[in-house]
Amino acid sequence: MLADFEEHGVLILRDFVSLEACKALRQRMQEMVDAFDPGTVRSVFSTTSDAHQADDYFITSGDKIRFFLEAGAFDADGSLRQAKVDSLNKVGHAMHDLDPVFDAFSRTPELAGVADSLGFEQPGIIQSMYIFKPPRIGGEVVCHQDSTYIYTEPESCVGFWFALEDATTENGCMRFIPGAHRAPLRKRNFRNDQGRLVNEILDGTPFDLADTVPAEAPAGTLVVFDGRAPHYSGPNLSDRSRHAYTLHVIDQACHYPANNWLQRSDELPLRGFLP
Repeated sequence: MLADFEEHGVLILRDFVSLEACKALRQRMQEMVDAFDPGTVRSVFSTTSDAHQADDYFITSGDKIRFFLEAGAFDADGSLRQAKVDSLNKVGHAMHDLDPVFDAFSRTPELAGVADSLGFEQPGIIQSMYIFKPPRIGGEVVCHQDSTYIYTEPESCVGFWFALEDATTENGCMRFIPGAHRAPLRKRNFRNDQGRLVNEILDGTPFDLADTVPAEAPAGTLVVFDGRAPHYSGPNLSDRSRHAYTLHVIDQACHYPANNWLQRSDELPLRGFLP
């Protein structure tokens, strides 16, 4: 499996977590969504727009739990088209540190074992995201590399993506370009001197989406992928949601630049996978 990961940049581990654990995480998120008032916060997250890069609610969310809606969530009158849970793009970015249910899901001996096998010296979970990919309005996620946003020197970012519901080609499963993690990092996203988020082009070579292959993942699957692995997902136009939970992990032995977009307060120190 390690050889496959090194060759392709992605590893699909089916039945890594139980269906009961997936259900418990979905139920906890439903409780959090029920308590969320979309009338007070209407922050939209979309990878097809850079609007969130000027949104303080997003920029300061690295050590908080915040809610981000889909671009197509509202009708012409400003009302939600669908139920709250089917209007959200994601919740992030510190559930793993601030909520006990997410903390317990995110920190297990099994996950610590995976990180150890991948060669992490001091793994630290830098962010968590609950991704809804709601039915009918779930937005496209453009092809990107996670090390663009979760950058260390040397690069150490690895994604741990859990399918909480079946992810299929019909409801927008992830797609990868096998082996493309060995190509250069295309962009770097960081805070400029004014504290705004900007993208620096490092290599203008476009990704060839014709080379992507689907990573269908039944509920309970863990998809592990290199921070340079290009991946994307199309819109979810089906009637089924595609809930997923993602952790991004870095090696604390590496340098984490102070101008990275995601910053945490000293009161929330970085921790690894062990409880």
